Amino acid sequence: MSLRLGDTAPNFTAKTSEGEINFYDYVGDSWVVLFSHPADYTPVCTTELGKTASLKQEFEKRNVKVIALSVDSVESHKGWIKDINETQDVEVNFPIIADESREVSMAYDMIHPNASETFTVRSLFIIDPDKKVKLMITYPASTGRNFQEILRVIDSLQLTANYSVATPADWKAGEEVVVAPAIKTEDIAAKFPKGFREIKPYLRMTPQPNL
Repeated sequence: MSLRLGDTAPNFTAKTSEGEINFYDYVGDSWVVLFSHPADYTPVCTTELGKTASLKQEFEKRNVKVIALSVDSVESHKGWIKDINETQDVEVNFPIIADESREVSMAYDMIHPNASETFTVRSLFIIDPDKKVKLMITYPASTGRNFQEILRVIDSLQLTANYSVATPADWKAGEEVVVAPAIKTEDIAAKFPKGFREIKPYLRMTPQPNL
């Protein structure tokens, strides 16, 4: 059965470009981005892994670890990493899983037969420290991911996990957020001392509470 939001992310042990890992041990108390690639030595994937490496500090300040996957071998990954470092002017600083058996790919439903029977699509999962799946995005092989959007989503997930708020369309860190509908209007002032504005009884906005 396919994974759904809120499910526990499957654990696994796998060979990677940085040695064998147990996934839960790798995650530890961090958030994690797990994302798959159709194959090594492919152009779009090369740019994606380069972009991920360049955002190392952005992921670290959010307590996020990154781990990639393709169905190619460790040796293939290591050769490809040299190309990524050279062409993208980075140092790849996270493991790439060698899922030759497709065991991880199947557990995370990364292979979509109508797209390809052998290669993974561009799946991306954000998983919290409790090992719960908080977000899933699937792109076709021809479309590279927007990593600024991934960082934006992480900001939203971490904020809304700790406060009774939601983030509106196109929200970016630092902007107003939506007060959760479950909070009565008369209770907002005590919970959100920065104030709020009521647009409609069901649409109440407040400054981002953790700033």
